[in-house]
Amino acid sequence: MRKSTGITWAAASARRLERQFLAKSAQTGAPGADTATDMAADVAAAMLGAHAQVLSAAELSIGLRTENITRSDVRRALWPAAPPPAPASACVPAPAPSLVKTHGPRGTVHLLPARDLPLWCAALTAVPDGPASFAPDVRLDDERAGQVVTAIGDALDGRFLTIDELGEEVVARTGPWAGDLVMPAFQTLWPRWRQVLHRAGQCGALSFGPHRGRRVTYTRPPRFTPLPPEEATRLLVRRYLRAYGPATPRHFARWLAAPPGWARDVFAGLAREGEIEEVAFGDPGGGEAGAGADAGAEGSGGSGGAGGAGTSAWVAAGDTVFPDAPERDELLRGVRLLPYFDAYVIAAQPRELLFPGAARERALAGGQAGNFPVLMVDGTVAGVWHQLRRGRRTTVTVEPLSRLTARQERELAARVEQVGRVLETRAELVIGEVSVGPHA
Repeated sequence: MRKSTGITWAAASARRLERQFLAKSAQTGAPGADTATDMAADVAAAMLGAHAQVLSAAELSIGLRTENITRSDVRRALWPAAPPPAPASACVPAPAPSLVKTHGPRGTVHLLPARDLPLWCAALTAVPDGPASFAPDVRLDDERAGQVVTAIGDALDGRFLTIDELGEEVVARTGPWAGDLVMPAFQTLWPRWRQVLHRAGQCGALSFGPHRGRRVTYTRPPRFTPLPPEEATRLLVRRYLRAYGPATPRHFARWLAAPPGWARDVFAGLAREGEIEEVAFGDPGGGEAGAGADAGAEGSGGSGGAGGAGTSAWVAAGDTVFPDAPERDELLRGVRLLPYFDAYVIAAQPRELLFPGAARERALAGGQAGNFPVLMVDGTVAGVWHQLRRGRRTTVTVEPLSRLTARQERELAARVEQVGRVLETRAELVIGEVSVGPHA
C-alpha cells in the first residue's frame, strides 16, 4: 500500500472495489456481523444503500458481495416477522429489522441499514428542494405537507397498509383536500397526498412492508432521533468519500440528486474544518484521465486511458492510502456481474472511465448508468447481461463486448452460479446477445 496525493484511476478503482466487497466478499462471522442479517446491513452500509426499485436487484447487489447470503436472508433482515394478513387496529410489536426499504438517495427506493436512519433521514431532508414539479393548484404547501407526513407516520405505526388503505387513513386524519384527484401520474390522477410519499420515507415516517399477495404494503420503521442536519450532512459526505473517493462536489451532487452549488458549499465548509483533503486524481505519468473530465474523455480504466494532468478531487481527511501494484492489479482482476442500478456503477466516477469505449454506447442509456445489469472485467464495464426466471430455473444471458479468455469464461460461469444461489434458483449461463432493452 502507498500513501499518495497523485491518485490514478486504477488505484481508486481497486480501493473502491475492495471497500464495496467486490474484490473480496464479505463473510458472516466477522466482528459485529454474527448473522446473515447483520452482514446484509453491513454490506448495505458500505454501499451507501442498495437500490431497490426492483427488490431482486437489491437482493443481488447485497448477495453477490457475500459468500452465502440469499434473498431470503435479505428479506429476513427487512421483515423479521410476518405481518398480519390485514391491517391491525392496534399496534403489533415486532422484532426490529436490520434493514429498511425506504426512499433514499435521489428520492428512489433503497435498502438502508436501520441503524443508519438517524443519519440518512437528517441528511436527506437537509438537501435543498429543486424547482416545484406540480402546478400551484396541485402541490401542497409546507404546512399541509407536514400534516400529511405526520398522518402517514401515525397511520402506519405498528401496521402494514396498502396504498389505498393508507390513503383512507390520511384523508381521515387530515381532510378531504388530501384525497383530491389532482396529481398527474401514469395517464391517470392520484390523490394530492401522494406527492409527499417520498418525503415521508425520507423523514422516517414510512417504509415498505412485504407484499400482501400482489399488493405493496407500507409500515413505519422503528422510531429514532435524527442527527442534527448539519452533522448528518457532513458525516454523509465523509462516508461517500470513503466509499467512492476521490470525488468532486459535482460527483457527490450527481449521486445525491442535489444542487451542485449546495454541494460545493458543503465541501468548502468541510475543507475549511480539515475534515476532507484535496488530492490530485488522475496521474499524467499513469496515463489516466482526471476526475474533472465529466464528459467526452476516453479511457480503458484498469491500466490506461486518455492522457491528462491530475485534477483536483477530495478524500476524507487522512484517508489517502491506496493500493499500489501488484496489490492494485490483484484487486482489479476478475469477472463480476452487477444488477440493475447497482450502487457501484451509479456512484463511481468519472463515469467515462468506468464505461470505456463501446461500453458507453451499449451499457448506458442516454448517459444514465444502471438501466442495464453490467458485466465488469478487470474493473471496468465490459458487457451487459439479463436474467429470465422460469420456475426454479434462471437463464442468465451475458453479452461481452469483446472475446473472453477461457479463464474468464470459467469465472463467469461461477458468477452465474452465484446469481442462482442468491436468488435461490438453478442458474444457467448463455453467452450471446441481450435482446431486451434497458430496465427490462
